[in-house]
Amino acid sequence: MNETRVTTIGFTKSTAERFFERILSAGVKTVVDVRLHNTSQLAGFAKAEDLSFFLRKIGNINYIHKPILAPTDDILKSFKKEKGDWKIYEESFMNLMNDRKIENRFDPDFFNESCLLCSEDTAHYCHRRLVVEYLNDKWGHNLQVRHL
Repeated sequence: MNETRVTTIGFTKSTAERFFERILSAGVKTVVDVRLHNTSQLAGFAKAEDLSFFLRKIGNINYIHKPILAPTDDILKSFKKEKGDWKIYEESFMNLMNDRKIENRFDPDFFNESCLLCSEDTAHYCHRRLVVEYLNDKWGHNLQVRHL
């Protein structure tokens, strides 16, 4: 299997200019939105319909929403609203991906030159990092991951 180049990015604490410049400079061809909910008015320029339009117009970049790569409302609520423990969130989400068998639902080529998008400004405490780590483990560490 060839190495697959995949990036990740969050949109909070970023201007639209900085966000799109990072996407363009990384050579992204497809943004894979891994948020469960992608239509909130609070998302600003990253609201699904707007983001799809901007990506296409600014860089001829495709936009795909894949909520199967997102945590459930229950997992999100226990971590975000109830100030849950990161380790419990991480374990719950990893178990969810395992239960969903996401490694069998996608081909590594699907992610080549893609960028996983969520809201967190850094990948450290974010499920987008967990998604690529999980898949990298399942697919023999052939994903070349860069967090923007």
